[in-house]
Amino acid sequence: SSGINAEYGGDLSQLVVSNSTPHTHIMQLGKDKKFTTKEVLEQHLERVTSVDWAPRSNRIVTCAGDRNAYVWNYQEDTGYWKPCLVLLRINRAATYVQWSPNEDRFAVGSGARLLSICYFDPEHNWWVSKHIKKPIRSTILCVDWHPSNHLIAIGSCDFKCRVFCAALKELGDKPQTSNWMPKLNKFGTLLAEFDTTNSGWVHGVGFSPSGEQLAWVAHDASVNVVNSASLTKVHTILTPSLPYSCLLWMSEMSFVAAGFGYCPDLYTVSAQGVSFTAKLDVKKEKSGGGEMSAMARFQKLDVQGQTGNAGTTVTTTHENCITEIRAMARDASGTVTKFATAGKDGRLVTWDMESLSAALGGLSL
Repeated sequence: SSGINAEYGGDLSQLVVSNSTPHTHIMQLGKDKKFTTKEVLEQHLERVTSVDWAPRSNRIVTCAGDRNAYVWNYQEDTGYWKPCLVLLRINRAATYVQWSPNEDRFAVGSGARLLSICYFDPEHNWWVSKHIKKPIRSTILCVDWHPSNHLIAIGSCDFKCRVFCAALKELGDKPQTSNWMPKLNKFGTLLAEFDTTNSGWVHGVGFSPSGEQLAWVAHDASVNVVNSASLTKVHTILTPSLPYSCLLWMSEMSFVAAGFGYCPDLYTVSAQGVSFTAKLDVKKEKSGGGEMSAMARFQKLDVQGQTGNAGTTVTTTHENCITEIRAMARDASGTVTKFATAGKDGRLVTWDMESLSAALGGLSL
């Protein structure tokens, strides 16, 4: 089954989707509240692995297995999206792409064991890249920018989560010192490195809204959080569920993780560490079912022509692994009030925290 990567435009009336093909679809919300394909972006030769839409500058970036990335600019005069070449200079598939908070650069992770930080070169009218190589030893699976626009975190298949300096002198950056970077460092400097507990690939990584905390999820079913004030103290819990593949900070004190368990889960962060709070995919139990006797169960199976191990029923909204989670709306304090998930079942699901909180008896973010 194919997975989808999805990202909403600034006003949430449009959606960009890649579904494991070389094509990327721009979808428009109609009056019937349904999305239909408005335009297909055709430039890649292999399947598109990641997309990101910069809401303020209204630019879309895509990367794919053909080792290329393109920045798409909307043309007001024609009403279509025009691609602009990105010089990635990689020899393996691109795996993940994300715009920086200021939208003046973006990062591309790849199987080439390096991170490409890309920025626009107006002289040649294309996007160029600078590479961060050491000490990355395997494919980069996830990327997240620090709110400062000058630091970046990555998770990779060498069982490590790392934080680098991504300040570009070409763009006149003047980074500030912080707990992550006590003294000013040059581009590509490794600022922090964390091992996953039981050697699991790092699938998802994210800075908290303030940038003071960093969370990552790995294939050993671990959830990890570290505060920049004490980088040697990593709070880790091994979940009883299947591994997570992505995460999204809801506020400074909570985040949602989702993945192979088909369901988004809420976690709370405090000075004592990180703790599981609730499963957000709430299903109402069917009433009137009651207990069934062994004889009645056998008679039902006999009538329906089924065996006792006919298969398990998926009770979650998603029916396969969740691959993407994105914020859709925030309140005045910056807390996420609505988010969307996309998965390998080809579904895109929106979640409203207000209604979820009411269904779960009042959650505080």
